Amino acid sequence: MNMKPTLDDLFERRLTFPDPLARQRLAALVGLDDHKQRLMKILGLLINPDGLKKWAQAHHPQLNGSLSSILRRPPLVVLAGDVGSGKTELAETIGDEVARQENIDVTLFPLSLATRGQGRVGEMTQLISAAFDHTVADASKLKAATGKSRGGIILLVDEADALAQSREAAQMHHEDRAGVNAFIRGVDRIGNGSLPAAVIMCTNRLGALDPALRRRAADILQFQRPDDAQRRALLGRPLGELGFSATQIEQVVTATGPKTGMPYGHTFSDLTQRLLPAIILDAYPTKAVTPARAIEIAKAVVPTPPFQEKSA
Repeated sequence: MNMKPTLDDLFERRLTFPDPLARQRLAALVGLDDHKQRLMKILGLLINPDGLKKWAQAHHPQLNGSLSSILRRPPLVVLAGDVGSGKTELAETIGDEVARQENIDVTLFPLSLATRGQGRVGEMTQLISAAFDHTVADASKLKAATGKSRGGIILLVDEADALAQSREAAQMHHEDRAGVNAFIRGVDRIGNGSLPAAVIMCTNRLGALDPALRRRAADILQFQRPDDAQRRALLGRPLGELGFSATQIEQVVTATGPKTGMPYGHTFSDLTQRLLPAIILDAYPTKAVTPARAIEIAKAVVPTPPFQEKSA
């Protein structure tokens, strides 16, 4: 029986911003300030183009048709980079900053992995089309005839290469090709309707994304593993609170970077989800954390290997 997919079938959850917890999570993403600002501005313009018009009136009133090239950009942003580099965390929380900047409510729809379907003929196409139907319907209610949008929608697609891989791949199944076509049509529907909505795609394999989607992206933000300065910014405060000196913090920073025989350092998630908890749990519950032991642990924790793209 072919039943119409429900919201629970299509989206993992529904998040509305502003949200204090999202703001805390976003603030914890140290070392990504440039990406935060760039993504916030792009999404702000896509969701509420009236903001750009007001900026032009205030600072460049002589501008006329020059803004159209910015306002007509496709409502798609791609976040690409290594595993654990903060892509998904930024995508899940940036809506809070956009909502505060534009002074509107923003709703996030994270596309469920179930949207890939179970391989039945036409299933993935139907699910993707239904996800965009819901996005377009909700965004249409928020579109203002003139002036500021009444709200915005962000559709988040994590692990996008599994859903929208290149149709040029020789081994690609017909059903997968149809799903990619449906996705492209959905992005175009939002753009052609000038709706207050945007799509964020996160991928570890930018090269695997369909070229038509890459061409449509208003921007592609590349994420790298944290360098010395970013690791220092991330580790400095918690280690300082544990009594580490600047020199001892620097030793942990060095231990978590690239080294001979291992040309890559720790990812953001390696540092926050593995290393710092390991240092604290090693001492808990009977002793205090010591810098010497923490440095040993930092040297012992093996960083997540980089994701290797496979050629089609």
